Amino acid sequence: MNSSPAAMHSHLETLITALRCLPGVGPKSAQRMAYHLLQRDRAGAFYLAQALERAATDVRHCSECNNFSEHEVCALCASAKRDANLLCVVEMPADLLMMEQTQCYRGKYFVLMGRLSPLDGVGAKELNLERLVRRVQEHPCEVILATNFTVEGDATAHYLATLLQSQNVKVSRIARGLPVGGELDQVDSGTLAQAVLERREVIA
Repeated sequence: MNSSPAAMHSHLETLITALRCLPGVGPKSAQRMAYHLLQRDRAGAFYLAQALERAATDVRHCSECNNFSEHEVCALCASAKRDANLLCVVEMPADLLMMEQTQCYRGKYFVLMGRLSPLDGVGAKELNLERLVRRVQEHPCEVILATNFTVEGDATAHYLATLLQSQNVKVSRIARGLPVGGELDQVDSGTLAQAVLERREVIA
C-alpha cells in the first residue's frame, strides 16, 4: 500500500471532490466535511461509507410506484389497506412522505422522480411516464396530480392531465391551498391535507 504524503493527499482530494456531488455543497463546504470526518469523527466516516455502499447496492425503484425500495414491490404498494382506486402522482419521495403525514390519503402513489424541465434535459422519457400510463391502463383509477405549484410543476401537471385524459382516465389536481411557487415538503401537513380534500378535476 502506498502511504506516501502524495498518496494521502490524493485520497483527501478525492474525498473532497466526492462530497461535492451533494446538492448545495461547494468546495469550502466539502473541505470542511472531509476535515471533520477525518479529524473529529473517523467512526462516522466509516459508518457513512458503509451506509452509502449498502444503499447504492441494494436500493432500487419499486416496480409499481417507482419510489425507492429494497424490494421489487415496496411495502406501501404491497399493502392491502391502500385504496387501489386512487393514484397520487408526486414529484419526489419527500413529497410522498409529506402526503403520508397528512393522514388524509389512503390511496396509492406514483413517484416521478423529477418534473418536466426542458432546460435541464428532463422530458417525458426521463420521468417514466410510459410506466404511469401502463399502470392506469392495467388498473383504472382516479389520478390525483400532486406536483408542486411551481412553473415546472404546473407544466408537468398539465402535460400529465392531457396524457391521461386521452386514456379516459379521471384526473384531479390538489387544490391551491398551497402557496404559489411552494414545495410540498416545505408546507405544514394541515395545509396539504386541505389541498388534497379540496382537489378538483382537471380539464385539459
